[in-house]
Amino acid sequence: MSIELSVEFFPPQTTEGIAKLKVERAKLAALKPDFFSVTYGAGGSTREHTFAVVKEIAAEGFDAAPHLSCIGSTRAGIREILEEFKASGINRIVALRGDLPSGMAEAGELRYANELVEFIRAETGNVFQIIVAAYPEWHPQAKSTEADLQNFVRKTKAGANAAITQYFYNADAYFHFVENVRAMKVEIPIIPGIMPIVNFSRLARFSDACGADIPRWIRKQFESYGDDAESIRAFGLDVVTGLCERLLAGGAPGLHFYSMNMAKATVEICQRLGLCATP
Repeated sequence: MSIELSVEFFPPQTTEGIAKLKVERAKLAALKPDFFSVTYGAGGSTREHTFAVVKEIAAEGFDAAPHLSCIGSTRAGIREILEEFKASGINRIVALRGDLPSGMAEAGELRYANELVEFIRAETGNVFQIIVAAYPEWHPQAKSTEADLQNFVRKTKAGANAAITQYFYNADAYFHFVENVRAMKVEIPIIPGIMPIVNFSRLARFSDACGADIPRWIRKQFESYGDDAESIRAFGLDVVTGLCERLLAGGAPGLHFYSMNMAKATVEICQRLGLCATP
């Protein structure tokens, strides 16, 4: 079975960050990913930085998938971005609702991701492969599990080609989500989002904020290591590698790594999985 592999970056804001990302991206390029995705700040706040990274990726011979969020945007503004993408030969977009920037009161002309997908399709036909987000452990703002499933179905019916999930550490959550949406006649590939564990305390804070569950046994094991960075690194690799093995064995169509602009952990996990050569 062919496994789709992709890696996500965020656009650096400093000269030092830009230089560091080039080094890390070169290491990740050895994985021969199907594409690199690049995030997009709240309300398009990193638009120029995102596009700069996307153009660099394309110049290096790789497919790039810029994120595009609609919250706080106008149709005219999104139309301009789509034209810019088309002119640059981009053929993938990660279409998201996004977050409203702090202090901005208006949600914009398009309020939800399904409306963005519909707009992209209406404006550009099948020029772009559109990827949307999925939440196996439910979106933190969802009114109910059923409402969240219906939101996802609306995005797929609007014209999405594939979905990438929020990261998780419980494979059963992913399999349960896929089973549910398949029962609702959704057939697009649903690719698990994978977050390597490098700094557990930072991950725990971020997970609490975004609603991604870290199973109690994993939390307790990490806490038992205290400041032992090597034990934390080794256990994190074991946990995430085991998760990926179970997902792929259970039929997941690929893996999408949230690299956090660091290559080492992602590369090592892929080597353990046999998805790339071990040096």
